[in-house]
Amino acid sequence: MIRFGLRLTLAGGREAAVRLVVIALAVALGAGMLLLALAGLNGVTSQNDRYGWANSADAPGAERGADPLWWQLRVDGFDRRTVGRVDLAATGPNSPVPPGLPRLPGPGEYYASPALVRLIAATPAAELADRFPGRRLAGTIGPAALPAPDSLVAVVGYTPAELSRRAGVSRVGTIATTAPTLCPNGCWSGIPAAGLQLVLSVVAAALIFPLFILIGTATRLAATRREQRFAAMRLVGATPAQVSVVAAVESTVSALAGTVLGFALFFAFRDTFAAIPLTGAPMFPADLALDPVTFLGVALGVPLIAALAARLALRRVRISPLGVTRRVTPRPPRAWRLIPLALGLAELAYFVGRRPGTTNGQILAFLPGIFVIMIGLIVAGPWLTMAGSRLVAGRADRPAALIAARRLADNPRAGFRSVSGLVLALFVTSVAVGVMGSIAAQQDTPSRDRGAAALFTLFRDEEAAPTGDPVPAALLTQPGVLGNVVTRIPPESVPVPKGQAGAFGWPYLLASCAEIARLPDFTQCAAGARTAWVWPDLTGPDDWTGSFPAADVDPASLLTFRVQSIVTVTDGSTAALETARTTLELAHPMLYSPYSDVEFRADTARVFEGWKRLANVVILASLAIAGCSLAVSVAGGLSERKRPFSMLRLTGVSLGTLRRVVLLESVTPLVIAAVVALGAGLVAAHLFLTAQMQLSLSPPAISFYAIVAGGLAASLAVIASTMPLLRRITGPEAARNE
Repeated sequence: MIRFGLRLTLAGGREAAVRLVVIALAVALGAGMLLLALAGLNGVTSQNDRYGWANSADAPGAERGADPLWWQLRVDGFDRRTVGRVDLAATGPNSPVPPGLPRLPGPGEYYASPALVRLIAATPAAELADRFPGRRLAGTIGPAALPAPDSLVAVVGYTPAELSRRAGVSRVGTIATTAPTLCPNGCWSGIPAAGLQLVLSVVAAALIFPLFILIGTATRLAATRREQRFAAMRLVGATPAQVSVVAAVESTVSALAGTVLGFALFFAFRDTFAAIPLTGAPMFPADLALDPVTFLGVALGVPLIAALAARLALRRVRISPLGVTRRVTPRPPRAWRLIPLALGLAELAYFVGRRPGTTNGQILAFLPGIFVIMIGLIVAGPWLTMAGSRLVAGRADRPAALIAARRLADNPRAGFRSVSGLVLALFVTSVAVGVMGSIAAQQDTPSRDRGAAALFTLFRDEEAAPTGDPVPAALLTQPGVLGNVVTRIPPESVPVPKGQAGAFGWPYLLASCAEIARLPDFTQCAAGARTAWVWPDLTGPDDWTGSFPAADVDPASLLTFRVQSIVTVTDGSTAALETARTTLELAHPMLYSPYSDVEFRADTARVFEGWKRLANVVILASLAIAGCSLAVSVAGGLSERKRPFSMLRLTGVSLGTLRRVVLLESVTPLVIAAVVALGAGLVAAHLFLTAQMQLSLSPPAISFYAIVAGGLAASLAVIASTMPLLRRITGPEAARNE
């Protein structure tokens, strides 16, 4: 029977060949996008793990190993871009070598990433190269240590005597290979690893579900015609098992061909996909390599799904060969189909105020709810279609509306099946836009304009903070620097007043009013004050509107207090900012380099943009998959109904009426289910935001409605594109009995 099935598939005439090609192409698209989705998830994790080596000091048991390195991680910056830097010193011949390096840099040497080498060559030395004084470039850092092809990374060599005197250095005997789960002292990282697992799990669910629908829809192409042929085989003596084998061979051959083509599409577009900065930075193509589990899962799973879909499609033939020709109206769907959808929403609502404390617990809490809602939409779809068909029938005043409503009421499951992929896509869109839009609304808080770009050098370790005058002498005469203010930590003998003025209470640091007076664009001291209470950035909360209150402290005694921050105000030019940063870094080598408020917000925005890109990819991919499913389903449905449509044309029904019937049969379930899907998506987004982030859902922006309208318009265009097929398949010759 296998040989017979192969002959029917490969030598069954033009119709069989067309069916084979269409199914293979649809499966190829689904398999290719599935491979890109799964490889992309692995790639984001791999990219995040390549930050791990730089954070080796935070890894458990970091000091274990022969000849541990003196090690200091430094997060530098240049023109709103982050520069990852590690200063190290070997203590013996067995000191570990970080990935991407052929050897450890000796004192007076440094390695740099290719992008940083190019940047140093194109930038004045005072702005960047002077941060590596007296050192020569020993070579470039390889991809194994770079999160992205354009990452700015440096590894700088020192003597143990030089580096061990610094504050904040550690001993590292083992190089970490994964991103740290905790960074108590601060770290250099990409998208936070804790949230990454939860987001990627939701992304996988959002993409894989529509892909399976596309593959299942494609394998059901021309299912009615095949049912009739297999029923004829049963009538001449074929057993149910033999018919099942033939059907499985037909579906498996096309699915295997589509899977092979899907792998080809994956490798053809892998480099292009890797260049998309999903996380704020592009990936290496090698990040999108397929692990054995993914490779075998897709290579075996897609054909298996196709075979199972074919077997399910033949359940009437297995019961009785006459079941195909005896068209009995199935029982109408019942209202209980709404229960799974309600259960999914209830599951998310349960965790409002009960959010698990661990990432794995959050995955187990929220992901099943999303899954159940998506399943609930599919289960509820036929009942919603039936309800919509009855509404259309009650208001029908034309033959097209009455025929479409009657056909939908006769088989609402088949009517909804064609739009099920798009319904899920709209649900995914509403969840993604609702979550990201609400987070964006929280991000867009007003920030006070300082009138000039300021660098903040923050001494986080109070015990290691200096006293005296921490401002480098070179900074006082540097072009573009307008002034410097040093904020200091008051000793216990100078208690912070308990007054309340502003969202964050009373300012808690001390600064000289003479220094503040040189910065007219900043908040000034109270009249007559010589020393004032201030915040580390001289700005404070946005609702602070007064002057800095006076402090009863002699300005001369400030030099004996430990420094909390240095506020360096420049004219805002890149040259002034970066030259000042270089000067401050050389004087105070710490984990975090001097930064500006604009850069801090830009770094936060970069991470958020990464989330938005992931959301946009999910939205666009789900809509594209749904469009393909809709095209295959509508085209297949027309092909299966060509004889009844031909009979209608022979009785005098116009081609325009038939076109309106096809349009109404697709639009009715689409509109009804889309409204429910969009509502469920926004409710799910609100419940997730409330439970996970203690945020409320913000009203969707105009872009949300534009996306929904665009998706529906594209769906109508897909349906309209199949209309020319209706003329070709409804000729008189199609009405004959076969």
